Amino acid sequence: MIYKKLILNNNQKIWFTSDTHFSHKNICRGTTEWSSDNGGHLSLRDFEDFYEMNDKLIGQINKYVDKDDWLIHLGDFSFGGKNQIELCRNRINCDNIVLILGNHDHNIANDKVMPSGKIAQSLFESVHSYLELTVSSSKNGKQKYNLFHFPIKLWNKAHHNIVHLFGHVHGSLKGDGRSLDVGMDNAHKLFGEYRPFSQEDIFEYMKGEKLTQISHHNKNTN
Repeated sequence: MIYKKLILNNNQKIWFTSDTHFSHKNICRGTTEWSSDNGGHLSLRDFEDFYEMNDKLIGQINKYVDKDDWLIHLGDFSFGGKNQIELCRNRINCDNIVLILGNHDHNIANDKVMPSGKIAQSLFESVHSYLELTVSSSKNGKQKYNLFHFPIKLWNKAHHNIVHLFGHVHGSLKGDGRSLDVGMDNAHKLFGEYRPFSQEDIFEYMKGEKLTQISHHNKNTN
């Protein structure tokens, strides 16, 4: 399935994040074995170890995202094997997590059996390689998103101003036109803290942003 529709009730919000990299020791400055952060490209995080990082990132998600909200995670959920995937998922309070698979989510993609006996994908509300999402609410009306772990140069219905959200780049690449990296590192870069993006954050970022790519879909309409 590549299409999903969500209708939010008056109390629900939807949030977006990516690249939490839970339990990834090499992304933490205190334990990394990487030779350098390559001018910031590798996005080393200022934590002593992944335990501190996990506590911080999970705490920030739980601070912003309520139990009944929706959290859309755009990939690279966790490192450290199957045990860490389940452990970190169980620490997040939100019941409704949709996962877009990243390049490091192979245990989830292959639906491996977790230590509890649950299969990996059952830990999430749904799991997708790619998703076109429609979100409806009384507050924000109908919004559509094109979701993929990797940034896309020209995504489906971009010429209709559909927003493309992605991860993978850890704040190192500004999206083209109406697209945005919603990863944890870009949140830290934009907001000064590791946290998920709200719809309002995305609306604010997209003010004045227009389609920049020319294709056969829009070359006669601009």
